[in-house]
Amino acid sequence: MMIAPHRLAAAYQTARAALLAERVASGYWIGELSTSALSTATAIMTLHTVDPFAYRDLIDGGLRWLVRHQNADGGWGDTPLSFSNISTAMLCRAAFARLGEKDYPEAVAKLENYLTTHAGPTAAARAAAIRARYGSDRTFSVPILMTCALAGLVTWEEVPRLPFELACLPQSWYRFARLPVVSYALPALIAIGQCIHHHRGSWNPIRTTVRGFARRPSLKVLRRIQPATGGYLEATPLTSFVAMALASIQRRRSSAELEVLDHAVRFLVQSVRDDGSWPIDTNLATWVTTLSVNALATAGDLDSLDSADAIRTWLLNQQYKDRHPYTGADPGGWAWTDLPGGVPDCDDTPGALLALRALQLANTTVAHQGLKWLLSLQNRDGGWPTFCRGWGALPFDRSGTDLTAHALRALHAWQAQSPSLPTRDAVARGLAYLARQQRADGSWLPLWFGNQHAPDDINPVYGTARVLAAYRDLGLGDSPECRRGVAYLLAVQNPDGGWGGAQDCPSSTEETALAVEVLLDLVDGPKPEASAHATPPQAEAGRTRWPEAVAKGVTWLVEAVESGRFCKPSPIGFYFAKLWYYEKLYPRIFTVAALGRALRKTTDGPRRVASGDL
Repeated sequence: MMIAPHRLAAAYQTARAALLAERVASGYWIGELSTSALSTATAIMTLHTVDPFAYRDLIDGGLRWLVRHQNADGGWGDTPLSFSNISTAMLCRAAFARLGEKDYPEAVAKLENYLTTHAGPTAAARAAAIRARYGSDRTFSVPILMTCALAGLVTWEEVPRLPFELACLPQSWYRFARLPVVSYALPALIAIGQCIHHHRGSWNPIRTTVRGFARRPSLKVLRRIQPATGGYLEATPLTSFVAMALASIQRRRSSAELEVLDHAVRFLVQSVRDDGSWPIDTNLATWVTTLSVNALATAGDLDSLDSADAIRTWLLNQQYKDRHPYTGADPGGWAWTDLPGGVPDCDDTPGALLALRALQLANTTVAHQGLKWLLSLQNRDGGWPTFCRGWGALPFDRSGTDLTAHALRALHAWQAQSPSLPTRDAVARGLAYLARQQRADGSWLPLWFGNQHAPDDINPVYGTARVLAAYRDLGLGDSPECRRGVAYLLAVQNPDGGWGGAQDCPSSTEETALAVEVLLDLVDGPKPEASAHATPPQAEAGRTRWPEAVAKGVTWLVEAVESGRFCKPSPIGFYFAKLWYYEKLYPRIFTVAALGRALRKTTDGPRRVASGDL
């Protein structure tokens, strides 16, 4: 089975043009994150808590946006495309209770019906439902319950305490302190911990004394790790929770506390969108730029990137040269954004290293530093975490299969240029970790992506496709683990030829493109390459057919491009703690990679397309 080459070529050209058109004047990509009901609710709650009169217009605009985007069932999801969930619904309920309940009685009535159905009729039942959703991870449950307590929806006794005094410990001790929140939530630990202590009090005089002494030193830590933009992690929810918590405490403020509040509010005011809403984060500029470069490299079409030199320079400037004040990370890594609120991590660093390899970076010192950074974060189980090695077993601090596969690809791509580094042992340990994490059905689960249609919101198609890319790049296509992963993807393909996040999930552009890209190389037998980003020999001129499953997937993507639906994103991203987002560029990027890869295998590649030979 084979789609007509001219249709494939035309679809690739359309997808590539759509991706290239999204570049900013400097040549790189910024993208556009989804707007968020959760972000909007927390932002307007914060502005009201700080000054309900000075920010009245922004507060009213946010309330109107929420009403316009309420789901039919009465709840809200994290994005306008998301199913309702009790976390976002409770935060919206808090916003209406505090800011404008009488002005929107119909919306509030529908919301009450949703919450009663899904979380229970009483405050205690709803608080228990929030705690149950996140289990032992208090990163998100405590901020939600704090917000609800400030709005009078639950009692303060329902809000678990956070030991903010632990932030006064030396940064190197955090991993021994067994914090109840993940590493990136340190600002919430400090501010919300103080808020709960203030409003809830304590019967323990020793605890009260210790926390009294820890208040000002921990606020200095909070100010020290606040970026110049004022937004912690460039994220509206985290910044809102911090500012809301501090603003709710009526006391004489220290200079550090005043500065934190002033900068956080400035960030929120500057982040509002024209329609009155707030996004989940400012941007993923570094991430989407490296994804775009690597997609064009996968397609063998970097020649179409007329700004390659500028992008290479820009990426080099994004590498962290100093120890990071937030996590204490050593120099050498990359974050998801070019803004100061970013934090180097084990997904963006491999992405940057692969992009620089594709862009033929000659400065191996930069790559050497990035590889050293990656190697230093490998966990004892052989996998890679997101931000910090050894901080704990909570989500995003423990090893992840998608992160590990990405790290392995980067180590492999640069291994020959950094022979002094112990990459071989690290790769072996990483592969052993992936083998242990493979599920009985052959799939792998990712950490940073999910699917709202799948059981437990998991996305094994994304995770499996990302892990298989590592087996492909490392020339391990015949390994039992790889073959089981391929068999899984083939088994969960939908009858329409596309893929969703798991068995029987609706097909999406993102998941279909990711599956097609790896299956093109692996489904009809292993074809190892030195690197996924190296230019391989030209495909055999006589190869004009693929196995039916791959051909159906390619056809699905071509038709998605022809109909224009490939530009419509799906909410597949997890920002943190089951907080959904989508990114405008994801479907375009993944489609370019998949169709470009397909085109390489049926013609002389995109260069012939660009020259008009097809």
